[in-house]
Amino acid sequence: MSITNAFSHLTLEERRIIFTGITNDSTKTAIAQTIGKDKSTIGKEIKLHRKLTHKCKMPLECNHYKRCVFGRQCTVDCPEYDPFHCSRRDRSPGACNGCSNWSHCRFDKYQYCPEDAQIDYRTTLIDSRQGVNLTVQEAKKMAAIIKPLLGHGQSPYQIVTNHPELGISEKTLYNYIEGDVFHEIAGVTVMDLRRKVSRKIPKKKSRGYKKRIDRKYLHGRTFKDYEQYIADHQDVFVTQMDTVYNDETNGPFIQTFKFVSAGVLFAIYQERKTALSMKEGIDFLEKLLGRDIFRKYVHILLTDRGTEFTAAESMETDADGARRTRVFYCDPMRSGQKGSLENKHIELRYILPKGTDLNALGLTNQDDLNLVLSHVDSAPVEKLGGKSPLDVADFMYHDLYEKLNAFGIRKIEKDKIILKSYLLKK
Repeated sequence: MSITNAFSHLTLEERRIIFTGITNDSTKTAIAQTIGKDKSTIGKEIKLHRKLTHKCKMPLECNHYKRCVFGRQCTVDCPEYDPFHCSRRDRSPGACNGCSNWSHCRFDKYQYCPEDAQIDYRTTLIDSRQGVNLTVQEAKKMAAIIKPLLGHGQSPYQIVTNHPELGISEKTLYNYIEGDVFHEIAGVTVMDLRRKVSRKIPKKKSRGYKKRIDRKYLHGRTFKDYEQYIADHQDVFVTQMDTVYNDETNGPFIQTFKFVSAGVLFAIYQERKTALSMKEGIDFLEKLLGRDIFRKYVHILLTDRGTEFTAAESMETDADGARRTRVFYCDPMRSGQKGSLENKHIELRYILPKGTDLNALGLTNQDDLNLVLSHVDSAPVEKLGGKSPLDVADFMYHDLYEKLNAFGIRKIEKDKIILKSYLLKK
């Protein structure tokens, strides 16, 4: 075999081949040829990672110890001193694995274990890698904390925020994971990081696209109108609204609301995606919060121009015809104008990924949705200073928090937050 990777790092599988070679009393040259490495690489590997498994009881390893005439007071100054050498242990293959004289040998015994060698190797990388200030024990303790939380779908930011005892930043944790610091210790790799939800850029409409004829609902409700209203009323609360779904023909449809100031995501489980159902969703939210609290926190509703949101006037007024909110619309193809809600949808999609049957996933009613919201709203948010939206709402907007809490949206313990689809398994 040609030595094409003679000086590259050894893998665990190659170390297992080395172990087999030692056990079978193969020479280092033969082992090197088998795995395509240089002979010196094999020798260094065995010498570096073999372990002393049996310590000789004599003071010095002397060949004359058994028939010593000097009282076995072994020193290097003894005229009869003859250092013990074992061609198998000290030369080739370089360890005692598979030795036929194992049970009778009275001298120091060394064994080579591929798994231990691999851990030693990874440990050396951790200790020597630039920017990694960790001992092996520290890395193990850290891995014990982060591994189950990554399994729950929590992000590095959420983990370091909820566990300040880690003593590292979000960027550092990313660097550790991407640098495989925890790979051998706990099996943590970049594959354990939750993937960012990609958003496709909408393609330009064809020339045959027909514009909606009746656009009266937009009069006085465009995004420009919204900006002007905010400039004139700077102390009002804004709530952003949208719908999330996977199957446009069958639902379910999730009517989402983001209380921007508090950062809290609220949502209503809908069977239909119609203008009437969205209006009824707003009716439901008003009833849940109560008239005064609704008018306080939903002073403005900012949404997109989806067909389900075209009934602006009915959404703005209550059953008595009195104004309860003001509806404004983002510009066409500008969902980023309600980016606060869109960003929250990313976390929602960790639990309710696109392309899945939401009913089959376990989302069958409002209670299921409340469970999802509880976990999403309990996760710490960087823009909120590491606090969760529910923490902020509890402290600053307690009247809103109490209503949501009574409805079934509750704080989840930091290490029990799950942001993966298995949350809904029943």
